[in-house]
Amino acid sequence: MGCIFCNIAEKKLPAKIIFEDEHVVAFEDINPQAPVHILIIPKKHISTILDLKEEDNNLVAHIVKIANKIANDKGIAQRGFRVVTNCNPESGQSVYHIHFHVLGGRHMHWPPG
Repeated sequence: MGCIFCNIAEKKLPAKIIFEDEHVVAFEDINPQAPVHILIIPKKHISTILDLKEEDNNLVAHIVKIANKIANDKGIAQRGFRVVTNCNPESGQSVYHIHFHVLGGRHMHWPPG
């Protein structure tokens, strides 16, 4: 089947999409770790953040803008939220298509892992 997140972006697999534009798709995580747990993925396949290129700078900035929009729309912006991306196995990356977790709705502890 290839990349699960590419398949979600291409509507080949179902997901509860909460935002989409020409660059990204945001959807609810199927295994939420907080009351609000949304994944933001680029439609362009990029395996890890180590694979980002200079031409992806605007895409990453756009993802941060969408994370802010989601936090505001979900009512977690003022209380606080976390945006997390993992890179490679020891960080916990399990899908090799960059994705950004927007987590909120509960107190986040530190250190996270």
